[in-house]
Amino acid sequence: MKTRTRAQATLITAQLLSGAGIASGYAVGGLLAEEITGQTSMAGIAQMSVILGAGLIAYPLAVLAGRTGRRTALTLGFGIGTLGATVVLFGVALQFLPLFMLGMMMCGSATASGLQARYAAVDIVDPANAGRAMSLVVWATTVGSVLGPSFTAPGAHLGAALGMNELAGPYLISMTAFGLATLAASTLAKKIKPGSAPTAADSDHSPLAEAAAEDSTSEPPTMKLGPALRFASARPVPLFAMITIIAGQMMMTNVMVMTPVHMDHQEFSLGAIGIVVSVHIAGMYALSPVFGWMADRFGPGTVIASGVVVFATAITLGVIDAAAEVSSMVLLSTALIFLGVGWSMFLIGGSALLTASVPQHAKVTLQGASDAAMNLGGALMAGMAGTVLQAGGFLWINMMATIVLLIALAFSIRAVPLMHWPGRHRTPTATKDDAAETSQVR
Repeated sequence: MKTRTRAQATLITAQLLSGAGIASGYAVGGLLAEEITGQTSMAGIAQMSVILGAGLIAYPLAVLAGRTGRRTALTLGFGIGTLGATVVLFGVALQFLPLFMLGMMMCGSATASGLQARYAAVDIVDPANAGRAMSLVVWATTVGSVLGPSFTAPGAHLGAALGMNELAGPYLISMTAFGLATLAASTLAKKIKPGSAPTAADSDHSPLAEAAAEDSTSEPPTMKLGPALRFASARPVPLFAMITIIAGQMMMTNVMVMTPVHMDHQEFSLGAIGIVVSVHIAGMYALSPVFGWMADRFGPGTVIASGVVVFATAITLGVIDAAAEVSSMVLLSTALIFLGVGWSMFLIGGSALLTASVPQHAKVTLQGASDAAMNLGGALMAGMAGTVLQAGGFLWINMMATIVLLIALAFSIRAVPLMHWPGRHRTPTATKDDAAETSQVR
């Protein structure tokens, strides 16, 4: 129990530090790209680089976790983020855009590690508490994201005092925060691996428990990407779980990235824009423990269904604001809060559903694949959003989100009858037939 509590505290600490590092640099990343190139359009590309980097590194980190354990994967992931912040500083000092962009992509590794940390939390608790364990790690990002922007100004002063570009100063804070997250991750127990969650059999020394333990040693090796994707795509529930995670990220990124630009076009002050972004971040993380509890108590499907309603509300409010002659601060703030809450519901509900609905030796592969796809999907939406906003305004941005939501709903049609709902059977977990089939298609 003490070991488990210590591991949870370590994961939460690493996530808090990583969140602070990401938020510290996020505010100035776009400004640095604009300064280096002299082109405003490059500001969005800088932020897209971070998301793209997270997408590219997510799956390799998951594979590494399956082979060597969570400690090695998380330590390496946060370590690459630390090095990335350092590369950003050199890129700014040399005013060399490719080096700067490379550093931004490497910083995305810290984001990918933070996402993997939620699955690491599941590996150390009873499966019945998986949603709550996952949500506590996600919630830790709230603290880091709130603290991070407050370090931006001190970081700028520190950079100026050291003779650096003051806009690059916050990346000194990011580098330090990522470094501390790396140190925290390195203290995790080496035995924490995907599928190492304790069960009732762990404390049962009966012949049946011993037989179960003996049988677990014959578990097939971790599936490769192709067979795992074929396995998931042939089953409505895990496929829908992955689509949910990806769709939530795409909708959130699409609207979130362009809302500050829309507000700027509507002549809102920077202070007002900052407030809207802050309440959005609060919506993303603050209620995650509630959604984790809901997933454990009522099933992940209930959380996802609630998220559909919340996302639909956010989009509706965005459409109303886009159609109005004058944008409303209250309307936009409310829409962005709902957008963040919907993302949290889709992330936690989808992740819990995926973890519960696939065989053990397919989990780590599909977890990594879904995290990679969600970040790559987010990067795609971020890259397209500027053109869409210019062509059709904020209305088209919300219409893009609507299309993504409808696609997710289409995948739910076959999955919903098989999922857990209050008063019905439990969330489907992998059967022996599933395990046998996955071992055959490896």
